Amino acid sequence: MDKILEAVVMSSYPNNVKQGLVRRVIEAAKQPMDSEQCWSMLELSTRLYLTGDTKYKREVGKEVLEVYGHYHPEEFEEFFNVRFLLSLLQEGYGPLGKRSHYVLDYIQLGLQFVLESPSANSIFSLLRIEVLRKVCERPSPKQCAKISKLLSQHPQCIPTGKHQVLFCQQLIRCIGQFQCISEGEEDIMEFLEQVNKVSSLLQRIWRTQTSAILPSLKELFTIISSTEEQEVPSNALASVVQFVPLELMDGVIRNLTNDDSITDVQMMTAIGRMIDWVSWPLGKNIDKWIIALLKGLAAVKKFSILIEVTLSKIEKVFSKLLYPIVREGALSVLKYMLLSFQHSHEAFHLLLPHVPRLVAALKKEDSNSATSSLEQLAELIHCMFFRFSGFPDLYEPVLEAIKALPVPNEDRIKHLLGQNAWTSQKNELACFYPRLASKSETGKIGLINLGNTCYMNSIIQSLFMASDFRHSVLNLTEGNSQPLMTKLQWLFAFLEHSQRPAISPESFLSASWPPWFTPGAQQDCSEYLKYLLDRLHEEEKTGKRIYQKLKESSLMSQAVEHHYLNKTLIEKMFGGKMMTKIRCLKCLNVSSREEAFTDLSLAFPPPDRHMHGSTSVLPVEEIGPQFIEPPENPSQITGSPWIPRKAPIAGDPAAAAMLVETLGFQEPGEAANPSSGNAVGVDAAKDPLSALGEQACAPKDSRSVPDLINYFLSPERLTAENKYHCEKCASLQDAEKVAELTEGPHYLILTLLRFSFDPRTMKRKKILDNVSIPVVLKLPVLVTPDETKEVCWHGKDRAAPGSGFMSVVYDLCSVVVHSGISSESGHYYCYSRECTDTVPPRQPQDGVLKPASDKQLDFEIQWYLFNDTRVSFSSFESVSNVTSFFPKDTAYVLFYRQRPGRQNCLLHEALAEAGHLHSEPSLHKDLMEAISKDNILYLQEQEKEARNRAAYISALPKSPLWWRDFDRDKDDDNSSGGCSPAAGGGGSGSFHGLVF
Repeated sequence: MDKILEAVVMSSYPNNVKQGLVRRVIEAAKQPMDSEQCWSMLELSTRLYLTGDTKYKREVGKEVLEVYGHYHPEEFEEFFNVRFLLSLLQEGYGPLGKRSHYVLDYIQLGLQFVLESPSANSIFSLLRIEVLRKVCERPSPKQCAKISKLLSQHPQCIPTGKHQVLFCQQLIRCIGQFQCISEGEEDIMEFLEQVNKVSSLLQRIWRTQTSAILPSLKELFTIISSTEEQEVPSNALASVVQFVPLELMDGVIRNLTNDDSITDVQMMTAIGRMIDWVSWPLGKNIDKWIIALLKGLAAVKKFSILIEVTLSKIEKVFSKLLYPIVREGALSVLKYMLLSFQHSHEAFHLLLPHVPRLVAALKKEDSNSATSSLEQLAELIHCMFFRFSGFPDLYEPVLEAIKALPVPNEDRIKHLLGQNAWTSQKNELACFYPRLASKSETGKIGLINLGNTCYMNSIIQSLFMASDFRHSVLNLTEGNSQPLMTKLQWLFAFLEHSQRPAISPESFLSASWPPWFTPGAQQDCSEYLKYLLDRLHEEEKTGKRIYQKLKESSLMSQAVEHHYLNKTLIEKMFGGKMMTKIRCLKCLNVSSREEAFTDLSLAFPPPDRHMHGSTSVLPVEEIGPQFIEPPENPSQITGSPWIPRKAPIAGDPAAAAMLVETLGFQEPGEAANPSSGNAVGVDAAKDPLSALGEQACAPKDSRSVPDLINYFLSPERLTAENKYHCEKCASLQDAEKVAELTEGPHYLILTLLRFSFDPRTMKRKKILDNVSIPVVLKLPVLVTPDETKEVCWHGKDRAAPGSGFMSVVYDLCSVVVHSGISSESGHYYCYSRECTDTVPPRQPQDGVLKPASDKQLDFEIQWYLFNDTRVSFSSFESVSNVTSFFPKDTAYVLFYRQRPGRQNCLLHEALAEAGHLHSEPSLHKDLMEAISKDNILYLQEQEKEARNRAAYISALPKSPLWWRDFDRDKDDDNSSGGCSPAAGGGGSGSFHGLVF
């Protein structure tokens, strides 16, 4: 029968004729026959399957083998023996030099018929050894795929024990040598399918034997990190990584980045080749592994590797965005590479020539993938514009290309830059060695305490967080003839753009040092602030005016220029005006004098003075965090300050002419109850914010900021030894003195006069009274008849006809806290947030400027705690409760920012025209270069430190408590209160004594 079958197959008949004859032979084979005839047929079918020169012959051989395997199992088992299989695997089949490529397919076909035979275990044992030998010979992708198919169908043939680990490693070696020779689409698809079969086998093994994963990955890293390989390892290795469980990522990356046996060149080679994997079309999670390794390298300060790899690979990654199949992974890697490369513009500028072409291609593609990628790319580019401003010639074509795409807000940009910076990556070893501490997760930068200089650090951070002032300072051009302001500009620029967790203000300290201050001694931060603002003001008056710079750049309108012609930046930002009037009680003659101020010093009333009996021209209001709506009846407006009223005098029943109004959370337009100094207008059960409202209002027996302002503005009786010399009467007379605010500053600075001289101890003692601080404050400002016609209406800024007062709304920005019991000792820190006009106002309608939208709830604006080198997130609740928790920690200097209204309308317009409200200003070239150089220097310092201390860190004790003593602030002493980490004192993470 074998002769007949061979003659039919070899004949020249058409295949359909031969198929009929073959079918008869196969049917006959299902009948019982002798063993010799079976062997002859099995030998013929084996020869046809393995050496047939046509697909038809191989198919006939396969059909005959399957029939004999089914109907003659004993003869098939005897034929398909271990010796025969060993010969096939080691020597091959067919004439020398033309060995069959179908041996593995043949074995896979025959195995299904011997699974239950007694010889099965012997065959499996043989195959476990032979498949390992095969992969060590580095077979082609096609042969590897056949081995994988065989082992996937028959897992009993997979090597076990140590041989299994070796098999996985050698299989990865094979994949590393895979190359797709042809560029035809069908050949590429076939190659991808082969690679997928091989990597899927690895996944199957790893699922059942997780102990094989790490040795396999070690082999993978050895391949991609090798610098001796003549040929670059295949990108097909990416298919291996996609099957590694993500829960192993942290451990794997940690081991790699902390392995001292891996050289920089090897690591650089490995990460460079991994980045090339983004072009592998079937890879999953490849981008996650690449980003994780980049972050791991940043955490151990290996910045030189990151810089080299980023600059050499970022253009290649960017080019992959053109291909939808790999776009998602490439975009993820690109985003991290760009957002983390913040010390220099070099990486971003490499991409600028390619951006317009890519944007055009993605727009033309018009797919969901392209649209999403365009939006993410635009967000990324705007982040880079924000980080590296000052290159309009390079950025103009890119800006034109993305002008129709959404623009992220500044908070989003700062968030992305903050969380992706190399210096923000956490290193688990940092707790053992403070010098490896990373930049604050807030993205803000601390200031080093240079020896009892916390008073200066707190003031600088408060000024820096005054965003309008910061923008104006950063926007100053070179050659402004203001050396101190220039130093402040450099300090602000480094606080904005440095990669360091904290910077030294030494240069600014030496330039702004009041000459009467004692070096190394604690000083009064309010005194320093007044001196600093005065110095900056006087310097600008004698130097070049800011309005001239704005005029030259055509950013200031004629009206604004005229209004601010003689004003310095300090006057524009912090300057207000106050009218002091004295009325003779005999002739009723009034003398007045107007003075400028940059801060209001608020004294505490005597203990026997009840605040609710004092009066001011217009009650100062403390209100909850809500948007101020105009009342139906502007009843707050008062006329002449000389209405019948007196300063409260003991025993005088007519003293209380008008009660001070302190509001809690009230519905817009609801009248406050004037008989209650702590009125809360909304029931707690109805308003979820009412609980917070209670915190914002003063407790029954405590002071509040409005109380102190009302006391400051209330009339003062000049009698007895303090009589007033009336020019009209030409003699000393009883008189009444009153202070009135005639111009509210853009930033209102309030100093609470907590320090008084004690003649008994001959020292300045501190008033520790708790003072509640409103998050929103309304201040009475005098309006003249001429001004009422030009009022820039906003919110509750209403003025009565003729001369009267209006309420100007202020939002709390910063609170400088003094911790201690004396001005000569203790510690300063500050709470701050950025108050900005996020939405420009609408055009006036019917002569009234309407607000653009309800102001965001004040409690939703992020607060920060600045404590020398330590910067952390905080909240208004912490600001409000700090004295309750730590009695020696009391608010000392407050910064409020005026909401857009009459008083600062022109200033807001000028800032808006100059484009300062919505982005950080462009820095001049020298300053940008200085920051970039310092950032590179810092990265080099950190990398060197990490390397030098690697052995030291590994030998440290497990407990991190050994460095606790380094946490203490330099200016803490036994008399200061609440300087523990919980109170925001020199807590964990300050490290300035070590880091710098």
